[in-house]
Amino acid sequence: MKFVFFHLMPYTGVENTDAGWPVPNGPFDPRQAAELYRVYVDTLAYADECDFDWIGCNEHHFSPYGMMSNPNIIAGALAFRTKRAKIAVIGNLVPLNNPIRIAEEYAMIDCMTGGRLVAGLMRGIPHEYIAYNIPPSESWERQREAVALIKKAWTEPQPFGWEGKHYRFRAVSIWPRPFQQPHPPLVVSATTIDSARFAAEIGATMGMVLLADYPSAQQIINVYRETAREHGWEPTADNILIGMHCCIAETDDEALEQLRSAQNYFQNVLMTPQRNAQRIVLQQTRYHRDEQNREHWESRLRKRAVQSLEEQIEAGVVLCGSPETVVKQIKRANAELGNGIFNLTMKVGNLPDAAVRRGMELFRDRVKPHVRDAVASPATL
Repeated sequence: MKFVFFHLMPYTGVENTDAGWPVPNGPFDPRQAAELYRVYVDTLAYADECDFDWIGCNEHHFSPYGMMSNPNIIAGALAFRTKRAKIAVIGNLVPLNNPIRIAEEYAMIDCMTGGRLVAGLMRGIPHEYIAYNIPPSESWERQREAVALIKKAWTEPQPFGWEGKHYRFRAVSIWPRPFQQPHPPLVVSATTIDSARFAAEIGATMGMVLLADYPSAQQIINVYRETAREHGWEPTADNILIGMHCCIAETDDEALEQLRSAQNYFQNVLMTPQRNAQRIVLQQTRYHRDEQNREHWESRLRKRAVQSLEEQIEAGVVLCGSPETVVKQIKRANAELGNGIFNLTMKVGNLPDAAVRRGMELFRDRVKPHVRDAVASPATL
């Protein structure tokens, strides 16, 4: 079983973000941000010492939810500060960016790390399209075309032209090419039926970056497996990534106290602008292909917003407690879902960074030794 230390890099110097979208940046303090970046990059690098298999970063815009508008910069900062863990960029939002630039930067990171890149090719959540002025209704077309172009840029040894609907290049021949051949392993978000099908079609690992509940997750995983088989390949547990908030402390009570406060900040401060923007997109534009996918997305948001921490723990969608408790929670989730990768967000909201580091050490010393060799139940495969 593999574990990802995933970090959103939140800006925690604000207490109120309910001012519409985008969030006014007047309260932003560059000096505080400089210190946060230093602490966050140090923490990400420390994950290599704490026996995490992957170190994860991602892309968000226009709010304090995350200060990582370009995750490739963070991946580059980690390239020579880490030695063992894979650098998982989960990931670049390909419909919003120049796909050739993504192919080039990913190839750089892969060479700089000696082949330790995991390349996330994400569609992005709805409000990112407001930030970059891209019609959400074009997201699927752009995603498919951009991924095909990126893969060709990685694998074609001769210059080629590209005349697509959304992207046109007279001649493409990227330098460098990726270290891993034919290209780095791919991760694609799979929080809806459509996105699960797409991940399977292109042979990518499917990622649910934040688990909402087991029944919908199991349905999406089944769709992913069925679609992969239709396209001639068989996913393993290592092709299923599940994301969860995670807080590990010496005792259950200590972990509960820490995560309760941190999740309150996450939901009521950091998530407020996200919900405002998503409401605009979902009401005024066509982001989802059909009502089934739309309902999957909205149901996921509703469940996370209304559940108490105790209800989330009971439902098995959050890891929280002593090392011994978290070991049991990980084994339960693995048995239910058959995943081989856990994507752990341990910097939840404004959880103190010292508590995050202590949780990382407890994971290394008292959690991973008991779950690293666990395998998915045959019934779920």
